[in-house]
Amino acid sequence: MTDRYLEPHQARTRTPTTYEDLLGDAIERAYAAGIHDLAGLVEALNQSGLASPSGQPWTEALYREEIATLGH
Repeated sequence: MTDRYLEPHQARTRTPTTYEDLLGDAIERAYAAGIHDLAGLVEALNQSGLASPSGQPWTEALYREEIATLGH
């Protein structure tokens, strides 16, 4: 019988970049700290020291744009 559950990397087409790993880690730390709203997440990203792709501080609009880009 085969395992019917999703493999963790089943949908991945390539290895994540260092930036993607760091962004994921920063998001996970924010969630672990109890932050679950977008404004709080953006603030946590800015405090983490991880720059946005443009080098500008994270904003809600920039976060939405970046996550949409990474999701394609």
